[in-house]
Amino acid sequence: MCGIFAYLNYNVSRERRYILEVLFNGLRRLEYRGYDSSGIALDADRTAPSSSASPSDAPYTGAPPLVFREEGKIENLVRSVYSEVDEKDVNLDAAFSVHAGIAHTRWATHGVPAPRNSHPQSSGASDEFLVVHNGIITNYEVLKETLTRHGFTFESDTDTEVIPKLAKFVFDKSHDEEGDVTFSQVVMEVMRQLEGAYALIFKSPHYPNELIACKRGSTLILGVNELSGQQNGKPFHDVKTLTTNGKPKELFFSSDLCAIVEHTKNYLALEDNEIVHIKDGSVSILKFDPHKEKPAFVQRALSVLEMEVEQIKKGSYDHFMQKEIHEQPHSLTTTMRGRLKDGGVLLGGLKEHLKTIRRCRRVVFIGCGTSYNAALAARPFVEELTGIPVTMEVASDLLDRQGPIYREDTAVFVSQSGETADTLLALDYALENGALCVGITNTVGSTLSRKTHCGVHINAGCEIGVASTKAYTSQIVAMAMMALAIGSDQISTQARRNAIISGLTSLPSCVSGVLKLDAEMKELASSLIDSESLLVFGRGYNYATALEGALKVKEVALMHSEGMLAGEMKHGPLALVDENLPIIVIATRDACFSKQQSVIQQLLSRKGRLVVMCSKGDASAVCPNGSCRVIEVPGVADCLQPVINIIPLQLLAYHLTVLRGFDVDQPRNLAKSVTTQ
Repeated sequence: MCGIFAYLNYNVSRERRYILEVLFNGLRRLEYRGYDSSGIALDADRTAPSSSASPSDAPYTGAPPLVFREEGKIENLVRSVYSEVDEKDVNLDAAFSVHAGIAHTRWATHGVPAPRNSHPQSSGASDEFLVVHNGIITNYEVLKETLTRHGFTFESDTDTEVIPKLAKFVFDKSHDEEGDVTFSQVVMEVMRQLEGAYALIFKSPHYPNELIACKRGSTLILGVNELSGQQNGKPFHDVKTLTTNGKPKELFFSSDLCAIVEHTKNYLALEDNEIVHIKDGSVSILKFDPHKEKPAFVQRALSVLEMEVEQIKKGSYDHFMQKEIHEQPHSLTTTMRGRLKDGGVLLGGLKEHLKTIRRCRRVVFIGCGTSYNAALAARPFVEELTGIPVTMEVASDLLDRQGPIYREDTAVFVSQSGETADTLLALDYALENGALCVGITNTVGSTLSRKTHCGVHINAGCEIGVASTKAYTSQIVAMAMMALAIGSDQISTQARRNAIISGLTSLPSCVSGVLKLDAEMKELASSLIDSESLLVFGRGYNYATALEGALKVKEVALMHSEGMLAGEMKHGPLALVDENLPIIVIATRDACFSKQQSVIQQLLSRKGRLVVMCSKGDASAVCPNGSCRVIEVPGVADCLQPVINIIPLQLLAYHLTVLRGFDVDQPRNLAKSVTTQ
């Protein structure tokens, strides 16, 4: 959802124009997360008025901030900034050897999209404290009432505005009582008052050229780029050692690794209740404990990012969704790389816990949206290969019901980002109840990967399009390998396991084959462009495919679509069937094939407008006399067929969206990483 970005240069001269472009580009890299407004803050010249208070009137000695906020796309903000800069005669060529700037994309939760509700949010007229925020402050109303009684006035409808105003309140009170107070002391006292999930970055002219970041729940990344070029061939270990050497460097904060990969590959994922204070080019990390007056200093090691800049660029494709659909042969290969060995499966992240999982009373799959559908696709073969009962839970519903989770359960949490708010809250609930918690995620260093006992990284690569495509298929394959690993001690399923492993090996080439249907799916999309609704029927392994295909059409083509269990057709949905309503029936070869043939006949007898997806060579078996449109796909092991079958539906959703003139990569009202409830 909201995206945070910050840039601080130290001991290296950077022009204001360059700083602006770094901030703008950081926001562009975060666009895919979903947003409706944006803003930035950087320093003005000390000698010229830049905010509502001139330097002579301002209650600080540092340079006053320049704050810009705008509704709509980032390019609206860019135009607005350069227009205001011209009006105020701000010198874009002014150079700074040290400077701190912050930026933000907002996805509205409290208050409509508008400049006054955009971030950075301010402490008041003189912008003494500025904050960018991702998350939700649950006790903001109580804090707002308290601050109002102390004379503060609020200009926005956001929960965020209480944070900079609370910082000013703490700062003023500390100055009156104790004299000097450090930036980190102010932030710690603010954290002590906040409830909810958040990632925050603070900037203040009281503490020029300093930045403070902290988090509880929401992701925040620190990136470090040392510019001296002298690394002595040694890898970085302690971030404190690296940053206290006085050498020229650039430091970044971001909600996402995608925004820092073009600047540096050296990063640190903040842990909950950590405070990162950048001052004089040095990074200090403190561990905040609300029950202790003083925090503990923490030593942390930098990690090396295994991502290339090309992964966050469209290349020759028109849209990220299109690129990611066509990347699936490669993403599936990387998901399986090094894990299929000697006719078996090796998952290092699960190795130490396999015995515990085999003894559990049930497996509970927990997820939201596409991740839930991927888990649903995995359920049949997990049950088949392990002999363990599997139940499904939508994360938000589990929390609403406070459904039973036991110590003897294995709870498997599926999330592309590893930061989905409902999934993480369900994880906390399962941990409290003593279950073994397994994470399936695409994001190394995510909250999900850190909090679970064990898990599998799907290694699908950076996914930018809001509608998940390659992560979905990689999740299914990762869970197939998990099922194979758990069931590897059962002799009775050996032949079946061998067949599935053989199918996994050939899967990328089969996906390459089904991608050749691109032109055919574009033609089908043209015939459906004026339709108002779409039904997708599936059963068995492909019930999840029906749900996911319909979800893709909803998400991006903004067309009403429903995925339905074909076995339930006669229990209501059949009433909708006529010659105008398009219906897709998934009828590839598996144990349910004959039942799907019956469904097709019943729909045709009611003049249904059918499109049938079948295995190659089965066209005459599913649609005798050419009575409906057929999509033929390559056949693989039945439990892996959902990986093949979803791709034509992804292509259909993509082409429908383009033909209907909607935004493919950033569909309205949606966010890539849903970090609020």
